[in-house]
Amino acid sequence: MCRVYSTILMIGAEDKAHALHQLPVRLLRMNTGRDAAQCLRRESVDSVVSRWDLVDMPDGLLLRRILAARPRIPTIALIQPGNHRQEIQARSLGVTAIVSEEADNAYFREMLCQILHIEEYATLAAAGAADGFL
Repeated sequence: MCRVYSTILMIGAEDKAHALHQLPVRLLRMNTGRDAAQCLRRESVDSVVSRWDLVDMPDGLLLRRILAARPRIPTIALIQPGNHRQEIQARSLGVTAIVSEEADNAYFREMLCQILHIEEYATLAAAGAADGFL
């Protein structure tokens, strides 16, 4: 059994979840900001990946609330491609990283591994994907 290094809360980004296959992380998947807020009350979470616009919390509201309560938690905002307003707002908020929703999975995985300080797993997972093991 693989050692888990981090617990990641992923909100509204189910299409990116498979990019994290084979990483030593525990992935908590939520679809709404409300579900994510409840999860944060119950679970110990090391980092957050969230779409900027959620159905129930648009304009980065969830990330604003999370960073107000836990300003040091590593966060990745997934923004719409070419949406400079979202990018500026996310940077102003102080998220750890900003990734376009259209970014390929290898880039997303590499970014997350850097944030979690598990860079050695980024290439292992990428090699597995290239070999068809993912």
